[in-house]
Amino acid sequence: MDRFDWVAVVGFGAIVATATVADLEAVVLSAILGGFVLSLALWRLSAGHVWEALGWFAWVASAVALGFGSDGRPLVLGVFLASILLGLGLQLGGRLELLPDVWAAENETGE
Repeated sequence: MDRFDWVAVVGFGAIVATATVADLEAVVLSAILGGFVLSLALWRLSAGHVWEALGWFAWVASAVALGFGSDGRPLVLGVFLASILLGLGLQLGGRLELLPDVWAAENETGE
């Protein structure tokens, strides 16, 4: 685990603790979670880990869907679950190098 992973773990822990103590509404929790995940996505993108960044962006969609609530709304629940799974696949694919590094340009020597 690198520094980024520790920031993500501590950040999610702080959000869960805040949501538990403050009894936040779903919309407020969604905004907090979405903003945090968006900042993580941009951090990964600026570090050159594009697949992981796309996974975090998919989880931003999950946070937005969380704000709509899933009470009797199967479409919102479907979007939430699909974006969670897509984000997980992109995260693992990027970390385990299962997805090609299509954004890295080869130099003229072929390296």
